Parts: sequence; structure tokens; C-alpha cells
Amino acid sequence: MTSSLIRPGLTASQGTLERWLTGPRIGPLPSRSSREPPPLLSFEFFPPRSEALEGQLWACIRRLEPLAPRFVSVTYGAGGTTQERTHATVLRIVRETSLVPAAHLTCIGASRAEIIAIARQYWAAGVRHIVALRGDPPPGTRYVPHPEGCAYAADLVALLRGVADFEISVAAYPETHPEAPSPGADLDNLKRKLDAGASRAITQYFFDTAVYLRFLDRCLTAGITAPIVPGIMPVSNYAQAVRFSGLCGASVPAWLGELFEDTENDPETRRMVAAVVAAEQVRLLQANGVDEFHFYTLNRPDLTYAIAHILGVRPISKVG
Repeated sequence: MTSSLIRPGLTASQGTLERWLTGPRIGPLPSRSSREPPPLLSFEFFPPRSEALEGQLWACIRRLEPLAPRFVSVTYGAGGTTQERTHATVLRIVRETSLVPAAHLTCIGASRAEIIAIARQYWAAGVRHIVALRGDPPPGTRYVPHPEGCAYAADLVALLRGVADFEISVAAYPETHPEAPSPGADLDNLKRKLDAGASRAITQYFFDTAVYLRFLDRCLTAGITAPIVPGIMPVSNYAQAVRFSGLCGASVPAWLGELFEDTENDPETRRMVAAVVAAEQVRLLQANGVDEFHFYTLNRPDLTYAIAHILGVRPISKVG
């Protein structure tokens, strides 16, 4: 038995070749009909620490604005260090763009009275969406609740519910929060946040699609039915992604390191690898019925924009 698929000089046993030529094939990922609405997207930005980074942030915002995301979130630094910058960025988004901002708000370093005052300022400015988090302490320190504040994110959600009718998102950890005593305890904490009044959870980023899908199964078994939106972080800098992942408890598969091997001084290849990895991840999730994605942009828009295009999201003609 011969085949043009076998290069000259190579041989294969008949059984192996027959399995190769006649065995089951993996079909293409299902394409999305143009009649179906595209998936919902949201984007996360971080507030700038310098004038140069301010320009980078707003170039990112303007690049992604035409995609009309469901909302965009603006983070806090560890220990609440960027609170003023976060507030200023959110208010500028309200004033100068067509985007719907979601402000991060944490328990770190603030009394309940201070949190209520911040929340009321946001509401008065037209901000209707809060991402409620416990928050991370400054590097090298342990988290200690403010003596007059909210100890955990569930307490913060309940407090915000009493301030105004905010839409509230919370965090979820498919690979378990690094400080959680067990996966079960972490899942119980997620349920408390949702039961306190949050409307959805956004996951920490992950690179293995199966991790997220198994987490969804666990959520359903625990009686969690709120949307669990997958967080996607396109990898533009592999070494940086490894550092981030070590801090937040996200695993980095060996195959990802192999794909980025020897690309440190080859930015074009690195960008191509990053696009392929992220596109494959979101398409697999989409094939499994996922219809909403939250992108950690790191204030770099190009990979996110390209992936949105692959997902069928097209820019609208007018914004602002």
C-alpha cells in the first residue's frame, strides 16, 4: 500500500498507514453564523503611573472603544495605591468616551464610611458598575482587614448593595485563590459573594481551557448559577506572565513555555505566537458555548483587538 502522503524513502506498516488514512478526524471548530450576535466582551485597563503611560492607556482605550464592549474596568494597585488615579481614569472615561466604566473597589485600607463615600461619588458621576474585591496587600505583607472596614469581598458587596443599585462583579479563581485553605473553601467564598448581591464573577486568567470548564462544573455542582465570565490574558511578554502567575496562583503549562522559547529577542515571532495561543483558547471556549469574555489588556490593545475580530466582533462606525 502506497500513498503520496509518504515521502520517498520512508515506509510505514500497513496497519499504521491505514489508521492514519482512514481513522477519525478532528473536525474544524464550528464557525459562527453571521446571523448570530457576536459574544459579549469587556476589557480591563490599569491606571497610569506616569505621563508616558497615560498616553499608552488612552491610545489603548481609543483603539478598543469602537468594539463597543459591554463595559471596561479600571484596576486598583496593591494596597489601594492607585485609588486616585483609578478614580480620575474612570471619570475621564465617563466624560470623554462612549464606554461604560466599571470601577474597581477594594476593602484594603479603607473604613466602611470611606467606601460608602467613594461609592456615592461614583454613583453621582454616572458610574453604575463596581468590581468588588478584597484587594491585595502591599508586596511582602499579609492582608489585615481595616478595623472599621469590610473584611472580605462578600462584606463589600453587601455594603455596596445598601448604597445604590450598582451592578456588581466579583472575582473567581478556577485554580483556587493562593490564600484559600482549600478549593472547596474558595468556592464557598465565591458563593457568599454572589449570594450577597453580585451579579456575575470574572475569573482570574488561565491558559488551559479545561481548567475553566472543570471549574464551571464545580460551580454548578455547588449551586452557583450566576455567569462566570472567563478572564483572558493575551501573553505579550512570557517572562512577565510567569511572574504574574506566580503571584496569583495561575499555572503556566510547559507547552506555553516551549512555544515562547527563543523569542526573547524576536518580538515579531513573539506577537505571532501570542496571537495563535489566545485565538485558539477563545475559539475553544466559544466552541464549548462560552459567549462572554473579559480581556486583561495590560493597556496593550492590538492582541485583544485581533482576537475580538476572530470572535466575530466588528467595530461600530461611530463612537463618542
